[in-house]
Amino acid sequence: MEFPLTRFSDAKTLLETLNGVRQTVPPVWLMRQAGRYLPEYRALRAEKGGFLALAMDDEAAAEITLQPIRRFGMDGAILFSDILIVPMALGQDLWFETGEGPRLAPKVAARSVLDGLVPDRSKFEPIYATVRRVAAALDPKVTFLGFAGSPWTVATYMIAGQGSREQAEARRLAYADPELMQALVDRIADATIDYLIGQIDAGVEAVQLFDSWSGSLSPAQFERWVIAPTRRIIAALHDRTTVKVIGFPKGAGGKLVAYARETGADAIGLDETVDPAWANAELPQGLPVQGNLDPLALIAGGATLDSAIDRILAAFPERPHVFNLGHGIQQDTPIAHVEQLLTRLRGTR
Repeated sequence: MEFPLTRFSDAKTLLETLNGVRQTVPPVWLMRQAGRYLPEYRALRAEKGGFLALAMDDEAAAEITLQPIRRFGMDGAILFSDILIVPMALGQDLWFETGEGPRLAPKVAARSVLDGLVPDRSKFEPIYATVRRVAAALDPKVTFLGFAGSPWTVATYMIAGQGSREQAEARRLAYADPELMQALVDRIADATIDYLIGQIDAGVEAVQLFDSWSGSLSPAQFERWVIAPTRRIIAALHDRTTVKVIGFPKGAGGKLVAYARETGADAIGLDETVDPAWANAELPQGLPVQGNLDPLALIAGGATLDSAIDRILAAFPERPHVFNLGHGIQQDTPIAHVEQLLTRLRGTR
């Protein structure tokens, strides 16, 4: 099935939306739209090797970035990479255990460990090469999105050496040794600014900051470890570029309003637990939002999917809105359900 990038305009509708212009048909892209649910991705991964090998191979990573654009005609292309490229550039070893996810070493459990890390910004170069390849090949109507992890989320991996549901190690460290946590967050923020500037210079047109674990923090900790470093990153990007920044603090809940008002983000990503009608009423007027279909509703398909889409669309009658999931697309998502989503949004049935 072929899907047009846009039925009503040749403009970059996603970029226009991030600039505050509401579209009759909201632009759409999906977090993790380039990934394991696509047979073309699985075939390339079987040929090239594991995830990290793909992410650091600019030719393969560019191809993966473009795969969902060719198949679905998404309005946005999201760079195929990983938020843990920053810890690797800060001096940690990064690898992926089969079936278990990422591992980082040494764990940042003491100031001596942090001070012993040797940064290597050349680790960013393969990512920039991917950006240049995609920018040269991308349909001019598609907005090219770069990204990075926000400092709190990246710090949780650097401290625990892996992902963790409760982020207990990072939360304990933040209370027990706030000076070490501040030094780590500052170091991540500095590297993230450089990393995103490099992506922008190479050709991305907007960026997203993923704070996937922000929901684990108390309000005071959220202010210090999420809002403050995010504000610093966004201010630096706004000072040096004209790109728009999407902030995505997953799990922020009621703290989302403070995040929107205090970080300077140009658009706010909503996870699937946020009531879109509440977000429309509480967030600053005119601020673009992105989201927030439950990835499990996409797996369900059928009438369940249609009604979920309609509820989200109805919640934003006047606000600029980028349609997306509330988090990443899951591996067992049927391709036919992604097609259903697009036809529902674009009115092609």
